[in-house]
Amino acid sequence: MKIATFNVNSIKARLPRVLEWLKEAAPDVALLQETKCIDDAFPALEIEDLGYNVLTHGQKTYNGVALLSKRPIEDAACSLPGDRTDEQARYVEATVGDLRIASIYLPNGNPVESDKYPYKLAWMDRLIRHVRDRLLPSEQPFVLGGDYNVIPADLDVYNPKAWAEDALFRHETRSKFRALIHLGLTEAWRALHAESAYTFWDYQGGRWSRDEGLRIDHFLLSPGAADRLEACEIDRGPRGRDKASDHTPVWCEIREAA
Repeated sequence: MKIATFNVNSIKARLPRVLEWLKEAAPDVALLQETKCIDDAFPALEIEDLGYNVLTHGQKTYNGVALLSKRPIEDAACSLPGDRTDEQARYVEATVGDLRIASIYLPNGNPVESDKYPYKLAWMDRLIRHVRDRLLPSEQPFVLGGDYNVIPADLDVYNPKAWAEDALFRHETRSKFRALIHLGLTEAWRALHAESAYTFWDYQGGRWSRDEGLRIDHFLLSPGAADRLEACEIDRGPRGRDKASDHTPVWCEIREAA
């Protein structure tokens, strides 16, 4: 099963690019983030015409996640447990085949002096608890893909010193990301690659042309899914096209269960 994650930075603004990518890359499952539209405004018909079932969890103007699958989508959950007052659309989870799969848009957290950073850290705590208390005990293999807004290490940013106090790279952020992995998860791309590579390049400052980026889009796999990991790659092609998202897709291949 080929699973891809892509922060599209507005599904309406990028729809031609997203449809183009879906046709070319043909993932079995596509996880989208920052769709920036309510569910009724999501272009489901255009995507269904390509053979996908569509699950969305959106809100007007901001955030928004989706799960697209060529296989049936079952037992969907459209929020991260742990805070009933949280109305931000950042998490959707469902079963596809024998895998539990989630599309994640973790909070950015900037500026760190605002209430956005405590919200980011609290959201990460909720994700840790959900993995520890629900997903892992179920023993169902799972894949958590998306825009984590976390730079894991110096290797994953073009200028570590310049980003040292950013919410994406602060010690507290990386510590919680490590705590999540230390529950027994595998970070798919880094498990297969030792080199520096990026998934996001800011529109400003010529970052794309100078390859000054960040690696913030990740797949975290349960032990059962990690045992079946065949490949994980960053597809830089979409970022270089006209009217592109500032992110580019990442994909992994999970071998079918025996």
